[in-house]
Amino acid sequence: MRSVILEGRGDFIEWRDAARRLLSHGIEPNDVMWSDAAGASDMLGLSIPDASEAANGSHAVTATERFIDLAETVICHSSPARFGLLYRILSRMQSDKSLLNVASDEDVAAVLKLEKSVRRDSHKMKAFVRFKEVVHQEARARRQFVAWFEPDHFIVERVAPFFQRRFTDMDWIIATPRGSMMWDGQNLVTSREPAEKSTASDTTDDLWRTYYASIFNPARLKLKAMRAEMPKKYWKNLPEAVLIPELVGNAERSVMEMRQRQPTMPPLFHDRLQEATTLRISGDHETPVPGSLEDLGSEARRCTRCPLHCNATQTVFGEGPADARVMFVGEQPGDQEDLAGRPFVGPAGKVFDNALAEVGIDRRNVYVTNAVKHFKYVPRGKRRIHQKPNAGEIEACKWWLRQEIDLVKPQLVVALGATALASLTGRQGRLTDVRGVLMPLDGTRSLLATVHPSYLLRLPDLERQHLEIKRFHADLRLVAEAQGA
Repeated sequence: MRSVILEGRGDFIEWRDAARRLLSHGIEPNDVMWSDAAGASDMLGLSIPDASEAANGSHAVTATERFIDLAETVICHSSPARFGLLYRILSRMQSDKSLLNVASDEDVAAVLKLEKSVRRDSHKMKAFVRFKEVVHQEARARRQFVAWFEPDHFIVERVAPFFQRRFTDMDWIIATPRGSMMWDGQNLVTSREPAEKSTASDTTDDLWRTYYASIFNPARLKLKAMRAEMPKKYWKNLPEAVLIPELVGNAERSVMEMRQRQPTMPPLFHDRLQEATTLRISGDHETPVPGSLEDLGSEARRCTRCPLHCNATQTVFGEGPADARVMFVGEQPGDQEDLAGRPFVGPAGKVFDNALAEVGIDRRNVYVTNAVKHFKYVPRGKRRIHQKPNAGEIEACKWWLRQEIDLVKPQLVVALGATALASLTGRQGRLTDVRGVLMPLDGTRSLLATVHPSYLLRLPDLERQHLEIKRFHADLRLVAEAQGA
């Protein structure tokens, strides 16, 4: 039986050297008794092979990068079983390099559990260290701070580089019962000796409490989740933790008060919404038929036919020659179109322009518009997320599209997407059934249906996206042929 005594304070090198010498002599895991310095007096037996022994009859020991990374983490655990567990896994990996991939293996499951515990302890230390400034009588070039933390494992040397990178502009000491770390602006020094808790306090304690109270949201309080993220064992060293019992106890009352304080100011464009409601009730949707495309655009800017105008920045009317032979009809303006007041100028517009150029169509010679003239969206933070217009909104905007067609008199109308096709024909079938086929439209002109450029942007598979772009170009070549006829 071999007895191995290690300092056991998170030093991977001391375990690695001992394990390598044992394994190179073929010593089985069951023939080794591991202990750390604290339990050395209880251990009996022979020491590990020395250098002269290792020179005779030894064989090479190999380890994968995954195992080394795992061992460097697990060796920081406080469990006395970690040494033997790692040695047993290393021994087994000499004949099975893929052992760590077998999650159901008892040894692998145990070592992964230890790894997770060390990583969690490291994360908690980074999250819950609270510095306190040390005030000196004499003037110093750099401010000095101290902090106290009580880790479960020997992670001081493991996380010290993080704190050096994060707080490099100040001098500090982080003390723990399992060692300490110190940074003076030039050198990072760690110690494995247990430290004593500092009694320092400063005004930052009040700042922590003020900050925590301001971000505490009683409406989203979930006690189980909160205790999982901030376990109670850390509370004694967190200045803000003294507020938690009171904040939790008053949560329900605070929520009721928040409801009573809800803002009563009207939403953006509220006057437009009131106007639209009045028009819908009265049924006043009659609009004089303008005599020119320019007059039609001016009338459309005052459109209140559906509630979409209430939240949109402006009407996005069509643009292009008044005698264009081809008219492209999309779904609705997007975020950038809503701000610019022009159709197809956002990401989908760039795809559209590139496709036109690819097949030899000059955008300046075609008329481009949308079935719906206002941007429909839902706010999400600072972003406005596109929403598909419903049948009522499409129907309300048909009047404008019909007037555009009557005034421009195109020979070919191209429906970009299912919404445009529904607006032009009233059909709700699949776009794929009629895509790329010239069809009659109201007896005087032709209709061609294809996909909307935004569809090409949403395809996650690059190979399929490439194929669909080629199909889109093929559809537009039919348009180019019809335009040149």
